[in-house]
Amino acid sequence: MRTVFVFPTGERAETVAVLDRHLSKQRHSWGLDGNLYIDVDDEQTGYLFSDWDPEDVAILEVAIGHHPTWAVQIDISGRIDGTAEVHQVVALLLEHGGVATDDYTARPWTLPEILSGTVIDGLRFFGFRGHYELSREHGHS
Repeated sequence: MRTVFVFPTGERAETVAVLDRHLSKQRHSWGLDGNLYIDVDDEQTGYLFSDWDPEDVAILEVAIGHHPTWAVQIDISGRIDGTAEVHQVVALLLEHGGVATDDYTARPWTLPEILSGTVIDGLRFFGFRGHYELSREHGHS
């Protein structure tokens, strides 16, 4: 399972309303075609940042100008590529600003960077294929 975190600007309730409008509801979370599993996580009652490197949290804080207390967590099934689906959901959530992070880079990505396919240090947002290739080139599998 691959994971993307989205930190939209605005209130949590606004983000939940966007998810309710555009995605199918599944108990306490949302889904997209049975391949994306989407939930809101927070520090107070959930696990947000529990396994993050403190330096990555600091980079995120600088990118958005404050310490976020909640995020949308998107888990992507390994059964699919997932790139188009992730871009679709991230575009919905970042329409009014914010950033997203992925498993493959330590940097927060803006929606314009994501949609334009910006490459930084050899990788795009959610660039699992590029990450795999770079890892192979450097002798990590």
